Amino acid sequence: MVDWLLEPLTFEFMRRAIAVGLLIGILCPVMGAYLIVLRMALIGDVIAHAILPGLAIANFLRVDILLGAFASGMTSTFVIAWIRSQSRVKVDAAMALTFSSFFALGVALLTLLKSRLNLDELLFGDILSVNNDDIWRTALITGVVLLLTRLSYKELLFYSFDPVGAEAVGLPVNLIHFSLMAGITLTILAGMKTVGVILVVSLLVGPAITAYLLVKELHLIMGLGAAIGAIATITGMYLSYHLNLPSGPAIALVTFSCFLLGLLFSPYQGIFTQPRTSK
Repeated sequence: MVDWLLEPLTFEFMRRAIAVGLLIGILCPVMGAYLIVLRMALIGDVIAHAILPGLAIANFLRVDILLGAFASGMTSTFVIAWIRSQSRVKVDAAMALTFSSFFALGVALLTLLKSRLNLDELLFGDILSVNNDDIWRTALITGVVLLLTRLSYKELLFYSFDPVGAEAVGLPVNLIHFSLMAGITLTILAGMKTVGVILVVSLLVGPAITAYLLVKELHLIMGLGAAIGAIATITGMYLSYHLNLPSGPAIALVTFSCFLLGLLFSPYQGIFTQPRTSK
């Protein structure tokens, strides 16, 4: 058992992968908790796919692809807000349309601009190839997002549970909304190298909804979700190493397994723990 645990750590690429995986495993559920409370979990998937045009354009212009991806992701949130404000279209329909349109535009631009970006790596990640610069970049994003989240926790809490009430007392709800979307976008960009823009949604949502089944207060959901995300990431990395599985899918499957256990055995709403009603 000890050899099973220690053997992967003898390789530098595994130590780097576990380090960056821990950071992402902690950051994603903290931000995902707000999406769960706001019932906007799909927005993570929208932004994850909407960054593709920005990646293609930034690569063509030879600028940092993270800048292009961030601009593209934020543009998608503005498009969704604009559609909602200018029509009777509901938010889920606006997100679905934006999701497909931005993703299609991204694929088209990658082809037209003859981009050399590795699409498989972008979509599914390549955590084993992370270097020290990736670790420091991820650590910086994680630190900044978590610090700003902590400093604005009360405002975000109020907005998450009662947007109308927050607006009524004078809080800048539009600024809060787009600041939250900026945090989500940065989180997705941080996880892009780890599990890819598709599977990062599993870390963004999975640990958070697992914690949501187990505890009731937002700060507890965030804390427990971060712990679950870290455990799922490390476990996925070890399974990837020992079973020769792709790292991103392994992490996503462990995340779903954690959710399934919570769904079955949650003390509050678990399938197997609820009292049977007599007929």
